[in-house]
Amino acid sequence: MSPVMQQRLHRFKQNKLGMFCLAIFAIIFVISMCAELIANDKPIVVSYKNQLYVPVLKTYPETTFGGVFETEADYKDPVVQQLIQADGWMLNPIIPFSYDTPNLQLSVPVPSKPTAQNWLGTDDQGRDVLARVIYGLRISLLFGIFLTAASALIGISIGAIQGYYGGWIDLGGQRILEVWGGLPQLFMVIILVSMFTPSVYWLFVIMLFFGWTALVGLVRAEFLRARNFDYIRAARALGVSDRKIIFRHILPNALSSTLSQLPFLLTANITALTALDFLGYGLPPDIASLGELLEQGKTNLNAPWLALSGFFTLAIVLSLLIYIGEATRDAFDPRQR
Repeated sequence: MSPVMQQRLHRFKQNKLGMFCLAIFAIIFVISMCAELIANDKPIVVSYKNQLYVPVLKTYPETTFGGVFETEADYKDPVVQQLIQADGWMLNPIIPFSYDTPNLQLSVPVPSKPTAQNWLGTDDQGRDVLARVIYGLRISLLFGIFLTAASALIGISIGAIQGYYGGWIDLGGQRILEVWGGLPQLFMVIILVSMFTPSVYWLFVIMLFFGWTALVGLVRAEFLRARNFDYIRAARALGVSDRKIIFRHILPNALSSTLSQLPFLLTANITALTALDFLGYGLPPDIASLGELLEQGKTNLNAPWLALSGFFTLAIVLSLLIYIGEATRDAFDPRQR
């Protein structure tokens, strides 16, 4: 690691608010990645006749535990529970519901208020809200991270080509970006999404189709500035290849300002996904999402826990990312020595 990068990391670590937000965000991310181990209608581990089974990862028929049916074991069935407990034990998750598991033991109409069994209540289909928040947060974070990474890769590549070569390549690229930037992107995304069967893949491709321009201008400006440096001109005079100059000499310096924008880009992508879900043009209906939870809150105004759960989850995550982005921007600021 270069001394300059070490100084930047040191400045970031000195930002107590940034480090605190990064730690909280890391904890939230890990919790969401372990959703199946925290909120599930299946046991985490089953010990039966001195053999261990992992129902959260693999499907087992009821006959595995001494039952009579070849279908998947229903671990909520008292008969199955008695069979397992007679010759073993079960380790259940903290939240005994998955994102799509309805609470069939409710004695009140849905959506039901928070109780000791459903900590954040249930939605309009009797599903546990906390479980849906955890699973919905996971898809939002993963979708946003992958979309941010793909957008950054494309944007950095195009910006580097424009800035390094200049001329008609840069001029043509700028005209394309001007046209692209003038499009009503949200409406275009809604129109294109409505033309396909709802899927995570198509939503990702369509949002990437309009989201790759975010970093092009920043990277282009860095390359336009750096290509006139004396050491770059000397490298060209010595016959160093363009590829080596771009990747070894210019790109590492250009990335310093680019990396500081990634948390803000991630924030924008998560917000866009939530907005599309809220409008009904986002993820498929069978996938839990924060936007879908907010939409349920709008539909069921008599159940404020629905909207509040989605709102506060989204607000906390976005606030953490903004503070992390500000700390990163301060750490990578070239004026800080």
